[in-house]
Amino acid sequence: MLEFLPTAPPDSILGLSEAYTNDPRANKINLTVGVFKDEQGRTPILNTVKKAEEILLKTETTKSYMPIEGHPGYLKAVLDLVFGTSIDVARVAAAQTPGGTGALRVGADTVAKHFPGTRIWLSNPTWANHGSIFQAAGLETPVYPYLTADKTSLDFAAMMGEIKAQGRRGDLVCLHACCHNPTGIDPTLEQWQEISALLAEKQMIPFVDFAYQGFGDGLEADRLPLHALLEKNSEAIVCNSFSKNFGLYCERVGTVMLVGKEASTTEAALSQLRQSVRCNYSNPPRHGAATVATILNDATLRAEWQAEVDAMRNRISKMRDMFIAGMKGTNATRDFGFLSRQKGMFSYSGLNSMQADWLKKERGIYIVGTGRINVAGMATSTMATLCNAIAECIQAT
Repeated sequence: MLEFLPTAPPDSILGLSEAYTNDPRANKINLTVGVFKDEQGRTPILNTVKKAEEILLKTETTKSYMPIEGHPGYLKAVLDLVFGTSIDVARVAAAQTPGGTGALRVGADTVAKHFPGTRIWLSNPTWANHGSIFQAAGLETPVYPYLTADKTSLDFAAMMGEIKAQGRRGDLVCLHACCHNPTGIDPTLEQWQEISALLAEKQMIPFVDFAYQGFGDGLEADRLPLHALLEKNSEAIVCNSFSKNFGLYCERVGTVMLVGKEASTTEAALSQLRQSVRCNYSNPPRHGAATVATILNDATLRAEWQAEVDAMRNRISKMRDMFIAGMKGTNATRDFGFLSRQKGMFSYSGLNSMQADWLKKERGIYIVGTGRINVAGMATSTMATLCNAIAECIQAT
């Protein structure tokens, strides 16, 4: 059997990271993979995570299986963090999943099983893995336009026009609650309210990817778009991740949440989430969820964690501002001021695939071929090198 298997193409982003690792140049810079990095280029463990793990080490008494839907204390804390008091959380069926990717897949599997032929609309562009996840679950994936022709801002009219003209009742619409991946370009709150009204009018269902809470404008501000959607839409699917804001990348901690019109639908919805989980990974891992629960359910640790999230967000914002100023200082022929309107770890730089290839070959600077850069991978110590290389690249290409 195996001798007939073709070799699958490498992942576009992870393949670049492998090439970066094998690059012997000392002054190389990696702006590809979406992980937070500090000034020294490390992806640190948060102090609150270390404290929570010490508590768990002293107090945990078993390594037995968890419930299919996951850690009870974790689920309670997640609903509070994501929804606050915007809705009655009794309306929400929630299950802990292996990261945000697992949440997307469990949500998609549950929909596809009971509503075959369902479509989910994706922004163009969107996270590179969205299409693969939803298509593997059996969902159709039409796309709606997202960027203007110069790829520096949101083409809101085109986005709304396509959904209004082509959307059907029962379609899902994948939306990034904040820090749109890969562009960093988000709708305004007023535009979110228009999106909410359109989906309600069309009887389409928001499918919200909420992977970066706290990295946009803050933990509470970043959930306002979700609240706007729920003001007019009685149902939604929400997927979150704690990879970024807790730095728990390798622990794979996420949640899928089905929001119903009334609490009477929650039991049935949860039973179907359990079915989707049971035939996939059976039940989730404990450690990462217990860590999150320990922090979020302790007032002192939660406040300290929020300060750590604020510090990460501020570092990203500082790097974006330094890059804009640095590029201006090179007298490059391109103005990068539009990046100031982008949020989160990622930015669409406007660089093309040829320029990305030039930067890799000539200067050891790795960015994705679409021009997406991980702002969190920048550092004060290498900013001048980066800006000068990009300016030279623009002139050369």
